[in-house]
Amino acid sequence: MRITSSGIVASLLLGLACSGPVAALDGRPAENGATAVLETVPKGDVSPLEALRAGTRFYYAGEKERALDSLRFAAEKGHPLAAWKLGRMYAKGDGVQEDDIKAFEYFRQIASNYADDSPSSPRAPFIASAFVELGSYYLTGINDSAIRPNVGRAREIFTYAASYFGDADAQYHLGILYLDESDRDPRMAARWLKLAARKGHVTAQARLGELLFNSDFRGTDAQTSGLMWLTIARKRAVGPKADWIAETQERCFGLASEPVRRRATMLAENWIASNHVSVADGR
Repeated sequence: MRITSSGIVASLLLGLACSGPVAALDGRPAENGATAVLETVPKGDVSPLEALRAGTRFYYAGEKERALDSLRFAAEKGHPLAAWKLGRMYAKGDGVQEDDIKAFEYFRQIASNYADDSPSSPRAPFIASAFVELGSYYLTGINDSAIRPNVGRAREIFTYAASYFGDADAQYHLGILYLDESDRDPRMAARWLKLAARKGHVTAQARLGELLFNSDFRGTDAQTSGLMWLTIARKRAVGPKADWIAETQERCFGLASEPVRRRATMLAENWIASNHVSVADGR
């Protein structure tokens, strides 16, 4: 059954810290962006897609101030990918001063306007990502704003992105929420983590493996599956998370019997081969 987004969007609007159009957040009218988009094209003739493309070119050329003008214009005209990129830039302080309120507003704009887009549309991954960003903000809150930590709202947002869009990041976050001691449900956690793991989400693979191997689930089959997912995650992990994944996999490998080790290793190698993924490429 399709999950409606109306409750989520209404909830987001109630918790919104900043109201008004996105362009007003930056204090710069859309026409400034139009001029910077394509200098040889009259500003009235610049489409949101052209502005997005120009902003993308400027961004990767290192001209981030010009990219901002173009992306702001495209976002003001309703292009969700431009709004998503601006949200990410403000969230990370990428070419701009970090500003979580502005980032939140861009992501909220996308979630409010495009929640019912088809999950198969080309922009669906960006829409789902905006929901994940919003959910993450509700987990921690934003300092000096009306956005307070609200696990219930975060769970609602992650559930929508995980169920309707099938987003692996949302599925991972939802699985982790079900491991929280205040509302622990290992089987629901395993369900969501497994969906993300099958899509190649490395951190979900590791957390699922640890969950299955340890005391929440009993039996040789659970241990084998757990060690399999941990082995897959270890082979694919990069960055800071690689160390704790390797340590967890080594610990579980040491505790497993020899038949479980052999079976898990074989299953891990088969999974990597059949899913056409290379090692050290995971998120």
